[in-house]
Amino acid sequence: MRYFLVVGEASGDAHAAELMRGIVGADAQAEFRYFGGEAMRRVASGCVLDIRALAIMGFWEVVTHLRRIVRNERLCRNAIAEFNPDAVILVDFAGFNLRIAKYCHRAGLRVFFYIAPKVWAWKEGRIGKLRDWVDHLMVILPFEPEWFARRGIETIYEGNPLVDELAGDTTLAVGSEAFKNQNGLDERPLVALLPGSRLQELRYNLGVMARLAALFPSYQFAVAAAPNLEREVYERLLSEHPEVRIVYGATHRLVKEAQAAVVTSGTATLETAMLGVPEVVVYRGNRLTIWIARRIVKLRWISLVNLILGREAVRELLQEDYTLENTRRELEAILPGGEKRSGVLASIGTLQGEMGEVGVSARLGRRVVELTGA
Repeated sequence: MRYFLVVGEASGDAHAAELMRGIVGADAQAEFRYFGGEAMRRVASGCVLDIRALAIMGFWEVVTHLRRIVRNERLCRNAIAEFNPDAVILVDFAGFNLRIAKYCHRAGLRVFFYIAPKVWAWKEGRIGKLRDWVDHLMVILPFEPEWFARRGIETIYEGNPLVDELAGDTTLAVGSEAFKNQNGLDERPLVALLPGSRLQELRYNLGVMARLAALFPSYQFAVAAAPNLEREVYERLLSEHPEVRIVYGATHRLVKEAQAAVVTSGTATLETAMLGVPEVVVYRGNRLTIWIARRIVKLRWISLVNLILGREAVRELLQEDYTLENTRRELEAILPGGEKRSGVLASIGTLQGEMGEVGVSARLGRRVVELTGA
């Protein structure tokens, strides 16, 4: 059968790639077209547009790139019509993908939405759109099935796909000495810096992270580079911090090696916890975007770790609270010997037990094939 997938950012690219492998396991004749990235290209040919042309975050950024967004939507609709897939699988990236869902529904195509829009956080009005335009909603957080069921939407939940990604990441098998040699790291204990996968996120968040290195001379600091951003981006932003290393293509291995991490809010907060590493969650963005978000987002916390556990298990420093001094204090508290470290590690252990068993993507792939062929 024929499957068209739409992804808009690096984390979605990784999830979609695993789902594609699950589909191929149940449908050996599967044919793909997609808006995606490097991870999806490693699974199958058929890339129509690279995600680097899609990744835009925030209200003001969307306004300033509106013409490009409209052009990409038109390209997506035309590519879907030309391919005439048996199923369209929309992965996260809700603003763009819900508009594509509307088009596909009207065209009579079967629509899967993988990684549900975070309507439990904001834009609850999207529930009606999901109900009307999406045939199958596939969720990845343990509290979501009950949340959506209370609002009349059945979901498919097989666990969180990060379980599979981590189980299949061969870089995690690399020994400590070999990993450090490959990436120009010395023998000091490590702190991992995860500033996000969008250029806007790096511009707002990497500066404070990099300045931490001078405050912890007994540790070395390394940035996990996102695969969708060019090497020159990191080299330019870190030009005044040559002591901060850049690690390419081994984010999970970097985090696993670290004693602690400073992480920009997003999927990376959950990945870090699942790798058993204490973290400080930080985020700074465009002032207008944050001003708007604070008036419409109804969550007490923004990190997935805290949302899943229902309490502040990891410290969050947002916008004006994300300062060098605050981050230094919170990082010190979770490093070995820090007063918060044991409590954070205990909370991480609880979370790891709620994320499902290995084989999530294979089970979801079978469900997609079964429902598409029904």
